[in-house]
Amino acid sequence: MALIQLVINLIAFGAILWAVNLYIPMNAMVKKIVNSIIVVFAILFLLSAFGFFRSL
Repeated sequence: MALIQLVINLIAFGAILWAVNLYIPMNAMVKKIVNSIIVVFAILFLLSAFGFFRSL
């Protein structure tokens, strides 16, 4: 995967995280859980892109 694709995907993850935090009203605890899930998914995506985690 090219570096520009990784950057575009990270920007997309950031935009999703921003949109969830700004436009979806929810409890603070639920918001922390959703943020954590998105961050973990982004980390797993990066590990997969760099070849450290092949099962994705």
